[in-house]
Amino acid sequence: MSIIRFDEQLTIAINSLHSPFFDVLMFNISKTFIWVPFYALLIFLLFRQYGKHTWLKLLFIVVLIFLADQTSVHVFKNVFMRLRPCHNPEMLAQGLHLVNGKCGGTYGFISSHATNTFALTTFLFFEMRQKYSWIGWLFLWAGIIAYSRVYLGVHYLGDVVFGALWGMGIGYLVFRIESLVSRKVS
Repeated sequence: MSIIRFDEQLTIAINSLHSPFFDVLMFNISKTFIWVPFYALLIFLLFRQYGKHTWLKLLFIVVLIFLADQTSVHVFKNVFMRLRPCHNPEMLAQGLHLVNGKCGGTYGFISSHATNTFALTTFLFFEMRQKYSWIGWLFLWAGIIAYSRVYLGVHYLGDVVFGALWGMGIGYLVFRIESLVSRKVS
């Protein structure tokens, strides 16, 4: 069995575990707007930890999200051009469950949601782990968002796994660069 076929079967298996309650939950988990209060809390914690130096952390977070989002599209989606499951007639024929008929853009490898959330999580983990020992739990948040994308049928499992790995790499790289810059600015 090919890796692609295995990925398709895992995606169908995950996607088939749906219910009306989880359809609503996963649909909303995937929305960025719903997380605004959570992002505000994270910014507050950054201010609490870094005070007047928070502006530099926030600047690097903007760079981080820009890099994660743009590379997930221009380095992966537009290069590999792998149809999302919801645009793949074979997956639809296998009974792929779509929530609210939403699908997204044509291509899905890699997931921008997974890339962005794992990049942010990794950056914040390294920035805040000394003060907030619980910060590693953010990886669970990122994982739930990534899972929601497969549940909704808009990404293959491989899309979110590789998106998470790419995001973690970007998050760590930006953290290292920011650490060097912070030492020079302070």
